[in-house]
Amino acid sequence: MPSHRVSYDLAEAPLASGEVAIIGAGPGDPGLLTLRALSLIEQADCLVYDRLVSREVLALASPRARRFYVGKASRCHALTQDETNALLVRLSHEGRRVVRLKGGDPYIFGRGGEEAEVLIEHGVGFRVVPGITSAQGCAAYGGFPLTHRDHAQSVTFVTGHCKGDGDLALNWASLAAPNQTTVFYMGLANAELIRGELQRHGLPASHPVALVERGTTPEQRRVITCLGELVETIESEGLKPPTLIVVGEVVRLADTLFQPVPEQAAFIEGAVLERVAL
Repeated sequence: MPSHRVSYDLAEAPLASGEVAIIGAGPGDPGLLTLRALSLIEQADCLVYDRLVSREVLALASPRARRFYVGKASRCHALTQDETNALLVRLSHEGRRVVRLKGGDPYIFGRGGEEAEVLIEHGVGFRVVPGITSAQGCAAYGGFPLTHRDHAQSVTFVTGHCKGDGDLALNWASLAAPNQTTVFYMGLANAELIRGELQRHGLPASHPVALVERGTTPEQRRVITCLGELVETIESEGLKPPTLIVVGEVVRLADTLFQPVPEQAAFIEGAVLERVAL
């Protein structure tokens, strides 16, 4: 059967010379890109992209587009944030059509707001395209909701990593309140602190936790555990960043609701790992 490219009309002006599009690339699966993101990626002269942007998403750009890797891992940055800001300004002033690609959503722990401030300061035109943030993608692909009328009436996204070498000062009493889901981004290094503070403020050791490593990608692993065994689970399973820590009663629904997407069944079937049955 002949293949047909999906056509779309977004009624949006093309990316202009010197304009920057700050785009959320989603958590990894290229199928989770928005149509607007795809349209702008295809127009880019330059891609400035982070560590968590998948190869499949990068492949959607023109082969002629220049690619600039500015990824950041713990204590290992290809460029500092200031250098990345300067690169965006320079490429814009050269008249390039620039796409700034960020994993997840650019305005949820993505430093997109900081970069937008710099672009405004230097008179650079820009637009922002939201993306599916990691919490949404990892929960959906991990088989549990983030909210549920019977289990969680609110959800909170929390950074588990602070700027510089400062302490992770959070409102732990609020995060330990019942009937909610708390999602920690970049929290592996502070897992001991997270466990200790949540238990100290009232959550029991048996409280369910999901760990989702490289969610929505072919390397996805989902590990179900409990708060009291959080640190030991991370160590014994060798979990590495990027891994989300999801704390809440909704995790108990993972076995019931988990339904692999047909085209992903092959990698999920071999990747899902259960540690503790709740």
